[in-house]
Amino acid sequence: MAVPISQMWTVASYVIKNKLAGNKHYPLVLMLEPLFRCNLACAGCGKVQYPPHVLKKMLTPEECFKAVEECGVPMVSIPGGEPLLHPQIVEIVNGLIARRKYIYLCTNALELKRRIHEFTPSKYLTFSVHLDGLREHHDFSVCREGTYDLATDGIREAVRRGFRVTTNATFFDGTNPNDVRAFFDEVMAMGVEGVVLSPGYSYEKAPDQNRFLGRARVRRLFRAILSNRKKSWKFNMSPLFLEFLMGKRNYNCTPWGSPAYNIFGWQKPCYLLQDGYADSFKELIETTKWEEYGVESGNPKCANCMVSCGYEPSAVNHGFGSLAGFWAMVRGTFSLYKDVGALKLLDEPVDGGHGQLVQIESPVNEETHA
Repeated sequence: MAVPISQMWTVASYVIKNKLAGNKHYPLVLMLEPLFRCNLACAGCGKVQYPPHVLKKMLTPEECFKAVEECGVPMVSIPGGEPLLHPQIVEIVNGLIARRKYIYLCTNALELKRRIHEFTPSKYLTFSVHLDGLREHHDFSVCREGTYDLATDGIREAVRRGFRVTTNATFFDGTNPNDVRAFFDEVMAMGVEGVVLSPGYSYEKAPDQNRFLGRARVRRLFRAILSNRKKSWKFNMSPLFLEFLMGKRNYNCTPWGSPAYNIFGWQKPCYLLQDGYADSFKELIETTKWEEYGVESGNPKCANCMVSCGYEPSAVNHGFGSLAGFWAMVRGTFSLYKDVGALKLLDEPVDGGHGQLVQIESPVNEETHA
């Protein structure tokens, strides 16, 4: 089991407590973005396309702690940008550990090996390393050669030092499911705790808009990837969300489940869409017109979204919100999902394979040191 029992118990208790209290719009994980600056400029990402004066701004540790306390979540994901470029990231992480929050520090790991000695292993801290597949595919995805080797060196060093480590992968059109399955074998051999994965979301600012998958193609791809799985594969996420990606379940989006806080404030309505900002978490929850978001709303911006930050909270709420959901989650944790039809999908040719790697210059200084 990839997720520790103590973390599962914390999340389960939190969900049950909110359900018993009759709360509907409660968050599960805070997407805390202390900066947008990055040392990569990926073609499928819209974060680093901001102007230089925005990319130089950062949240202070005090602002981070206030946001976490304001929304009261049990888990905090720290994406970016690249969090290891923040000069006070260790102070931020240590402050959250002191508050007993389970932290996923999302990093491309280019700086991980250099900075790992500044952190202390803890059950509350996980380095979630961005890897989009095997070497060639990952380097193409992030638009820079050599990143896979740097990232995997960082993973091995973190594992050697006793840290919790997961990999997080975003898959786009043209992904070969056989390569992804080989990728699972490779990262498991590195000693990671589990894999986190999600289809890409079509950020309006992303330079390459041809990479993104529609919902039918997402289900087809993930059915091929996740069916007939090996016992050695571990996933650090809800098995019900994985079933959703495979087309076995239908969930509505829970956009308030992963609220985003960054240099502009509380982002409406979620981590992926920018329809304004609120000054407080209370204002975010009370003034956002939640019915205008999600696939069922008809909002074209949400039409093809199946991303984890919107739908995994739905799966977690289902899993811990009823006996039937809990049993389905337990069953999914140990299922290998035998599927003869999915085996045939692995033999089909893959459309939209990538061509030549394109080096995209970062809009900010390429210096990687914080």
